[in-house]
Amino acid sequence: MTKCPECDAEIDLDEDEVEEGEILACPECDAELEVTQTHPVHVIVLSEDDDEDDEEEESEEDDDDEEEDEADDDSPEDEE
Repeated sequence: MTKCPECDAEIDLDEDEVEEGEILACPECDAELEVTQTHPVHVIVLSEDDDEDDEEEESEEDDDDEEEDEADDDSPEDEE
């Protein structure tokens, strides 16, 4: 039996049915949990800050792509 590190609810996970790196939700508090070990099963809470950082990085990458596209539009085309 595994306990949710967020709310201490008991979570019934069979070590043969979960994989390391798998993301689960606590049935009591809906916290996102990552399986870090399977024998015995151990989970950690995924922090919301990680999700926000990922979203910010993706947003910045999209902005960079748009700037590159605009720069390409402004550059004179090679004329032969």
